[in-house]
Amino acid sequence: MSVIYSVSITVPATTANLGPGFDCIGTALTLYNEFKFTRTEQGAVKMTVTGAEAEKVVTDESNLLYQAFVKFYQHIEQTPPPVEIDIHLGVPLARGLGSSATAIVGGLVGANLLAGEPLSQLQVMELAIALEGHPDNVVPALLGGCRLAATGVRNEPQRHREHRDWEVCEVPWCEEIVPVVGIPDFELSTKEARQVLPSEVSRADAIFNAAHLGLLLRGLETGRGDWLRAALQDRLHQPYRKALIRGYDAVHSAAVGAGAYGMVISGAGPTLLALTDNAHCEAVAEAMIAAWMEEGIKAEVRSLCVDTQGAKSIQNLE
Repeated sequence: MSVIYSVSITVPATTANLGPGFDCIGTALTLYNEFKFTRTEQGAVKMTVTGAEAEKVVTDESNLLYQAFVKFYQHIEQTPPPVEIDIHLGVPLARGLGSSATAIVGGLVGANLLAGEPLSQLQVMELAIALEGHPDNVVPALLGGCRLAATGVRNEPQRHREHRDWEVCEVPWCEEIVPVVGIPDFELSTKEARQVLPSEVSRADAIFNAAHLGLLLRGLETGRGDWLRAALQDRLHQPYRKALIRGYDAVHSAAVGAGAYGMVISGAGPTLLALTDNAHCEAVAEAMIAAWMEEGIKAEVRSLCVDTQGAKSIQNLE
């Protein structure tokens, strides 16, 4: 039986929440991190990192990618093999584009392949959610597309079906909707972005978000601009987080003025996500850049596509 000598994993960036879908919806985008795991004879893990911001990535056993790799082997009660790890970064760090999710998914998928795939994709997904703490980034990073995740039915009789902790459905995304990401040249930690959120919300705000998430799902499927304009509103996280993102109001006004349906915070931020159509995507991108420049902030703004494949792998046998 052949032994897998090395595996290469490509994992897409993600944008989570999409306004009202806090901690439950996310979309894979056409930006990628690449990870390669190569078996070695012995010794401590050796790690190399290339790409933008490579100098910011730790290269010892505390690296999140390697921690996920080790967690997988602990889960299956095996000793992780010694490996060399090569990382190539294409997803900006600490910007709200799921860089940590790519590391978790990359580490788990790589470990599963090197171990001979003892876990199904569903099991890898649930382990990824457990490590990340919420599903909105890791699920689309693994599966691709736009995905909505909800907890399964607890204590359901096993005869009904295989027990699952999470139920995940694909959300149809109209091809005419273009995601435009504005990535400023400053970071915002997820921890800081969560600290500003209230511990409780009103019934009115909960109802508001439930209604707008439902409208968002239909707007994404149909591409109806009037639905999307209303649907991208949120009361659970964005009113509190936008104060952490310098220039938010100016960029929002510029994007909408240039033809965007609306603009939201990507994940925990500070990246901002505008949804528009093909006819307006260039104007929206230029308007976002100009608005940030007036605030004294340099930003990279890119029109992207939805990645439909999720984590992809290549295996090399001994």
